[in-house]
Amino acid sequence: MTELEKMKLGMLYDANNNPEIVKKRYEAFDLCFYLNQTLPTDMEKKNNLIKQILGYLPENLEIVTPFYCDYGKNIHLGNDVFINLQCYFMDGADITIGNHAFIGPYCGFYTAAHPIDYSNRNKGLEKALPIVVGDNCWFGANVSVMPGVTIGSGCVIAAGSVVTHDIPENSMIAGVPAKVIKTIIQE
Repeated sequence: MTELEKMKLGMLYDANNNPEIVKKRYEAFDLCFYLNQTLPTDMEKKNNLIKQILGYLPENLEIVTPFYCDYGKNIHLGNDVFINLQCYFMDGADITIGNHAFIGPYCGFYTAAHPIDYSNRNKGLEKALPIVVGDNCWFGANVSVMPGVTIGSGCVIAAGSVVTHDIPENSMIAGVPAKVIKTIIQE
């Protein structure tokens, strides 16, 4: 089994020394660099670069640069998504964001989980667990979403929250680690 196949299956894989994985990551880094150097008003060039990074262009996507990701092709965005500046998608595993998401500045979606024993960690091993976000979610500034988390539709995540476990739909959450503060009654 290749390291890339292990990565896709959520198994420990060599993220730092495998040439195929490193090449894919640096291709995305280069594309993000070009995107981040593009004039915000040059929508044609910006959309072309986003399409190269993601492999597609969602309807009504707005990304305020700078934007960063590890691979790009593992990011699945719905329509009408807004991503504010300085967001980072560590997409070793799939990161799926539903329709009508608002993602505040400096948010991070982190799929990588490193071994707690340093002997494996020092070998460059990690595993990647998917993140899933439902429709109509709003992330305040500086939210961190950890590996393997699912956030239900209609959630509001307060600024500075660290989401370490699954969150039911229509929840307002806050804190480190984030906890449900209340259920949102949608009108």
